[in-house]
Amino acid sequence: MEFADAVRRKRYVGLCFGAPGVGKTESARTYAKWDQLAPHLAGVRATGSDAGDADVYDVLSARAVMYTPKVHSTPQNLDHKEISYLCDRLGWTVELMLQTGRGSGDRPGPGGTPSSTGHAELLIVDEADRLKTAALEQLRDHHDRTGIGLILIGMPGIEKRLARYPQLYSRVGFVHHHKPLSADEQAFVLARHWPHLGLGNSDDFATTEAIAAITRITNGNFRLTTRLVDQVERVLEINQLSTVTKEVVEAARENLVIGIM
Repeated sequence: MEFADAVRRKRYVGLCFGAPGVGKTESARTYAKWDQLAPHLAGVRATGSDAGDADVYDVLSARAVMYTPKVHSTPQNLDHKEISYLCDRLGWTVELMLQTGRGSGDRPGPGGTPSSTGHAELLIVDEADRLKTAALEQLRDHHDRTGIGLILIGMPGIEKRLARYPQLYSRVGFVHHHKPLSADEQAFVLARHWPHLGLGNSDDFATTEAIAAITRITNGNFRLTTRLVDQVERVLEINQLSTVTKEVVEAARENLVIGIM
């Protein structure tokens, strides 16, 4: 969050990279509140519907859009048909909510008409490894023309690739290496996101053993942790067990295909 806030505030280009499954995309979606915002931008959820107050607040406070390029995205589609569309839709959605009174205390744009400018402050591009030279140049041009902050998310090595494009690389102000979870972080995540598994009791020897087994198998990989927990729940259900032990975790691991992390 600090990294994204800094890029958004300074309107720089930020570079985020990390191994597959460490949580880059999930973190970006959470920061941008994309699960709440995207249906509004796509027109799936009508503005002024019976959405809850929390959902309305998420839309009104949104200042970031998230974009994942297609495998064969062209520079023209990238800028005019996709990115500009998302930014414009964000502005129009927020302004329409303000005009219809969904945002108390706020006012619509000048002249009483919806304005799509000034709301999108950050553009997050996931899977940036897919972009070719022309598309990267288009992103740089969009950043220069609009002044929007830009975060590129990719695999390790993308920073070396971008170094070959000085016009873009010279604008990179912040770099964030998204690392796997540490043992303490993983224990916290397990206890918070899957409380029904009872993995929050660090004083219990069986629980401590189970957490250690999960940490060893997943090596702090968030995606693999989620998949392993799904299998643990399956093993518990099949065997009618209520306690997660090292043996349960090992049985769950046998049902997973674990690639190179």
